[in-house]
Amino acid sequence: MQHSWHGTGVALITPFKKDLSIDFIALGNVVEHIVSNGLEYLVALGTTSEAATLNEQEREAVVREILRANAGRVPVVLGMGGNNTHLLLQQIKHQDFTGISAILSVVPYYNKPQQAGLVAHFEAVADASPVPVILYNVPSRTSTNMKAETVLRLAAHKNIVAVKEASGDLMQIMQIIKNKPAGFEVISGDDALTFPMLAVGAKGVISVVANAFPKEFGDLVRHQLAGQGVSAFDLHYRLLDFINLLFADGSPAGIKCALHHMGLCGDTLRLPLVNVNHSIEASIKAAVDQITQLK
Repeated sequence: MQHSWHGTGVALITPFKKDLSIDFIALGNVVEHIVSNGLEYLVALGTTSEAATLNEQEREAVVREILRANAGRVPVVLGMGGNNTHLLLQQIKHQDFTGISAILSVVPYYNKPQQAGLVAHFEAVADASPVPVILYNVPSRTSTNMKAETVLRLAAHKNIVAVKEASGDLMQIMQIIKNKPAGFEVISGDDALTFPMLAVGAKGVISVVANAFPKEFGDLVRHQLAGQGVSAFDLHYRLLDFINLLFADGSPAGIKCALHHMGLCGDTLRLPLVNVNHSIEASIKAAVDQITQLK
């Protein structure tokens, strides 16, 4: 089944217990919190999940729990990326895609490939994947920016359906939106820039903030897509300070701090990530309380 990828997807966290084991009960609760508030899809094993610190068995278990808790209510996108193309193709070959609607595949990191290398990498991924591919451009984490012309070249591939754009470069993003083929979507990968990206033609977001406030952020996106710009504008500025706080001392440390304050999960992270500092923690908690009181 094909999906449009309009609306709000959530880059799910992975809750940990104090002993650093996965808290599957809390993970199920977070999924329920999100899905019951009407968001359009879930993203498993993205950056926010701390997937880099999970072993193969843990990743499989996390996906199983997300699928169980979701119970088929919304599509699930699976994060599958890497900087070893051959290994990634082998992982795709052996992956069980039951219940998975698409994969989200990040620009290869550390290697700093040329643009031609990005084209070859993602064409190979798209050829190998039995489900549609969403590209993920996040140069702040990968050190390589996938340029607009590269995205547009890849958009011609029948199995590449969207790009999650987190470059922060609105000129680049508008170039993609202006010249993209029909059926290829641009998705915001930056919560703070989602409102302006929607205003210039993006169709949704894969959000960190929506782990905590799925209804509010989902409404922001839905209102803007429906042409209700004033309502979206108000929600954008209502959430903006909170969004900035979540990333002020590292992500997903910020969102885990917020979710812990909301009683949805603990705030434990796996090294090399650590908790937010005490000043940011106090500010996040105050922002959560303020947004909650305004519901």
